Amino acid sequence: MTLLLRARARRALAGLLLLTATACTTGPSLENQGEVTAPPGDSKELIVGSAGFTESDLLAQMYALLLERAGYSADIISVTNREIYEPALESGQIDVVPEYAATFADWLNAKANGADAAPVGSPDLAATMKALRALAAPRGLMVLDPGRAVDQNAFAVAASYAKKHGLKTLSDLGRAKLPVRLAAGDECVQRPYCAPGLKKTYGIDIVAVDPKGVGTTQAKQAVQNGQDQMVLTTTTDATLDQFGLVLLEDDKKLQNADYVVPVVNRARAGSAGVRDALGRLNTVLTTADLASMNEQVDSWRRLPEDVARTYLESKKLIPKG
Repeated sequence: MTLLLRARARRALAGLLLLTATACTTGPSLENQGEVTAPPGDSKELIVGSAGFTESDLLAQMYALLLERAGYSADIISVTNREIYEPALESGQIDVVPEYAATFADWLNAKANGADAAPVGSPDLAATMKALRALAAPRGLMVLDPGRAVDQNAFAVAASYAKKHGLKTLSDLGRAKLPVRLAAGDECVQRPYCAPGLKKTYGIDIVAVDPKGVGTTQAKQAVQNGQDQMVLTTTTDATLDQFGLVLLEDDKKLQNADYVVPVVNRARAGSAGVRDALGRLNTVLTTADLASMNEQVDSWRRLPEDVARTYLESKKLIPKG
C-alpha cells in the first residue's frame, strides 16, 4: 500500500484546508444531509482519517491495510482537529476514522444539544454505544462494533508504593486512607472522572492535584521520586515500566467506556464489505496490543505503518510481504 496521496486524497485534503478556514463546532446542517435510509454505500476508493497522534495513526494504518486486503483502495490523511474531521466525515471528504465510544458520544451530544448537555457517555458500553449510534445516524454516520481495545483514563502509582501498601485496585487505595497528591491536568480538580470521582467513588483522600499534565514525563517522574503518589495516565500508556509505575484497577468502573470504534460515512462506506474488513481487527486487538504498538512508535522510533503492518501480519490478518 502506498501512503502517497492519490487524486481523491489530495482533493479531500484541499477540501479540509477550506474547512479549516470556515469550520466551527457545527458541521453541515442535518436538514441538508439527505435521507439516511438509503442502502449503505460501497465506494471502492476510501479515505481513512487520522487524528494525528500516535495511536490514531496506528489505527488508521491498520484500517487502511485491512481495507486494501478486502479489495478497497485506501489512502490516509491526518487531521488533528475533531472540529474539522467530523464535518468532513459527514460530508464524505473522509470515509472512515478511528474514534473512542464515550468521548465521541459526548462530543456529538454537545454538538447537537449544546455544551451544557448532560453527558451520554458512561462506563456502560452498551448504553454508550446506543447513545452514540442514535446521535451519529442523523448525521449520515455509522458506528461499527467495538472490539476489546479501550483507551481510558487510568491511574498509576509507584510499584514500590503499591507493594508497601498492598494496592492492586483503586478500592484498595481508598481503604488504605493514605493522603494522595495526584499528578494530572488542571481540569482534574473539577472533572467527575478525576479528583471528585476518586473521592466519591473510592473514598481516596486527594489532598492536592499537581498540575503536570496527563501522563507526561514530568508527571510520571513526580510519582517515581515520591513527590506525588499517583498519576493520571491512560490504559494504553506503555512507558509505565520505565518509571517503575503500575496501574491500579478501576474496579468500580469510574471511567467511561472509551472503546475503540470505527466510524464511517454511511453513504460511502457503510457496506458489509467495509464492516467485515474492519471487524476482523476486533477479534485480535487488545488494550495491551495498542500499548505495545504505541511504545514501538514513541520509544523505539518505528514508523506507524511498519508497526501496523507487522502486527496485522503476526495475527494473520494480512499476508506477509
